[in-house]
Amino acid sequence: MITISRNTYGYARVSTREQNEERQLFALRAMSIPEQNIFIDKQSGKDFERPQYKRLFKKLKPDDLIYIKSIDRLGRDYEEIQNQWRLLTKEKGVDIVVLDMPLLDTRRGKDLIGTFLSDIVLQVLSFVAENERTNIHQRQAEGIAAAKAKGVRFGRPPGPLPENYHSAYMRWKSGAITGTAAAKECGMPLSTFRYKAVVYEKTIV
Repeated sequence: MITISRNTYGYARVSTREQNEERQLFALRAMSIPEQNIFIDKQSGKDFERPQYKRLFKKLKPDDLIYIKSIDRLGRDYEEIQNQWRLLTKEKGVDIVVLDMPLLDTRRGKDLIGTFLSDIVLQVLSFVAENERTNIHQRQAEGIAAAKAKGVRFGRPPGPLPENYHSAYMRWKSGAITGTAAAKECGMPLSTFRYKAVVYEKTIV
C-alpha cells in the first residue's frame, strides 16, 4: 500500500553538454508535482556542486516524496548514488520514486523482503549507470583517437590569411625582411606568422 507523502518534489540534473532536460521535466510534470517543487541543476560532471539539490535537501522532511527520472541523477558514480540514497531514505526519512525503474519505489514493500529487494535493485542499477558512463567516455576517447589518426582536426577552423600574407611571406623567405617585420605587416604575432608559414608552404609546393 502506498502512503500519502506530505510534500512532493522532483529533481532533474543535466550537464552543460546534455540536451535531455525537457525529457526529465516532462516526466516529472506528469506526476503533478507543483512547479515550485521541481529543482534543476545544470552542472558539468567535473564540479558536481549541485546547488539546487542542496536547496532541495534542506527542505526535505520525513515522509516527503521525491521523483527522479533515472537513478544516475542522484550521483556521478556508484558510491555517490549509494550514499545519496542512504542519506535521503535513512537520515531524511523521505521516499524516492525512480520513474525509469518502477521497482525503485520506496513507498512499496516497507517490510524486510521489500527493503531487501529494493536494495539489490539499487545496487545493480547504480553499478550499471556508472559502468555505462565509463563506457561512453571510453568510446568518445577511442572515437577522437581514430578521427585524429585519419587526419581529422578538432577545434575552430583557422581564419583566412590577410591579403598581404603572400607578399610578406615571399620577402621573408627571400631574406628581404625579417620574420618580425613580416609578422608585423600581417598584423599577427611572430609565432603565429611562423606557424602559418609552415602550413602555407605545403599549399604552394
